[in-house]
Amino acid sequence: MIITGLLIYGKSAISMLFMGKLGKEALAGGSLSIGFANITGYSVISGLALGMEAISSQAYGAKQWPLMGQTLQRTIAILASTCIPISLLWLNVEPILLFCGQDPEISSIASTYLAFSLPDLFFQSLINPLKIYLRTQQVTLPLMLSAAIALALHAPINYFLVYYLSLGVRGVAMAVALTDMNLLATLLLYLNFSGIYRKSWQAWSLKCFDEWKPILGLAIPSCVSVCLEWWWYELMVVSAGLLSNAAEAIATMGILIQATSLIYIFPSALSLAVSTRVGNELGANQPNKAKISSQIALSCAIFTSFVAVFFMTTMRNSWGKAFTADMAILSLTATAMPVVGICELGNCPQTTGCGVLRGSARPTLGANINLASFYGVGLPIGIVMGFVMDLGLLGLWWGLLAAQVVCAIVMVFALMRTDWVMQTNRAIELTGTGLGRRSPETKCGRIDFCRAHEIPIGILLAGVSFFSCSLYV
Repeated sequence: MIITGLLIYGKSAISMLFMGKLGKEALAGGSLSIGFANITGYSVISGLALGMEAISSQAYGAKQWPLMGQTLQRTIAILASTCIPISLLWLNVEPILLFCGQDPEISSIASTYLAFSLPDLFFQSLINPLKIYLRTQQVTLPLMLSAAIALALHAPINYFLVYYLSLGVRGVAMAVALTDMNLLATLLLYLNFSGIYRKSWQAWSLKCFDEWKPILGLAIPSCVSVCLEWWWYELMVVSAGLLSNAAEAIATMGILIQATSLIYIFPSALSLAVSTRVGNELGANQPNKAKISSQIALSCAIFTSFVAVFFMTTMRNSWGKAFTADMAILSLTATAMPVVGICELGNCPQTTGCGVLRGSARPTLGANINLASFYGVGLPIGIVMGFVMDLGLLGLWWGLLAAQVVCAIVMVFALMRTDWVMQTNRAIELTGTGLGRRSPETKCGRIDFCRAHEIPIGILLAGVSFFSCSLYV
């Protein structure tokens, strides 16, 4: 999964490189459009798809094969329906960006990029559930090979569209869509010739439009959890557009996000792996193995966080040169990268912890923690330090650091208090009743958070408030 993540990251990095060669305005417009696409589209699609992860992994552990196929069909139907309003939003994005105070030229470039990215939404609505369907069966090599094949064609496609056909930013957006189409085609070919789908897949049926309520009970909290985290990064891109040096700040944010995306691959892969392992073990009625899997993953995440800090610090003066030669952008990148690296001390354990919660079908808990950390702590600190204290882009990253640290502490504490035997019983209920009922945690995440972990909500909020105030002082 780490190699697969690196290959998928290569697609994003190559796209940024081609946009950087088109000039500062193209790089800024492309960064803004990618940020807006992540906020309003890709985070929603990815988050909703994660709703099938607990069901699919636990069903695989319990050998409930038909449940896996039904869950895949329903997830694809949900994602395809979600693409419609997102597409309408992307087609009308330019007046929205202008209303938010963005530069007109940058907004025009971003609008063009998003319009030509619309086919990619549909491809992602199929790719995301297929990847989860395979991974929860511990089938990962085909994912890696499919990503490698798609990446090998990405740079030639970009060169042909951007330079040979002189399509500029439009060509970069079209190349991303074509690369994802190649990835989807490769995955479908593997499914067809391997026959791995035969035990779990029934023919397409109109039943995929029935019984959405149970899966949405997991999908919506998963989506909220992902969006709350993704939106923070992308909102920083939008906030950077309000600074006095908007073009340099937005371009720098695009470069910094490429660095964090590279580092994020490692905790993300741990998160995906531990989610599958925990779900498989809970479905197979093995609570001790699920607990051990979560502990090993968190230990790896802590080690990874220190490696990330070292990488960011040592690469601060050379990372930006891969994307641009503008001295103002390079200077801003070098100043911010050490702070970005320190953020990973919280990000790595937090991301891995979210994977444990997904595997044990507790996405509401993850969403509550992300909400309190990113928007109860990080957002006020980021606004104060970025705009009131006039620290600019660096202040926004200090806000993220505060959010990540609080999120990681609360996440690890919640996992330490987990009753794994109870989670096994919930898995048996989830897979054995055909999704007939929601779990108590899904119905009322905040109350059950306190009940399951015996944490008085007043103490938790007091601790978060104290940490926020101390950082501000």
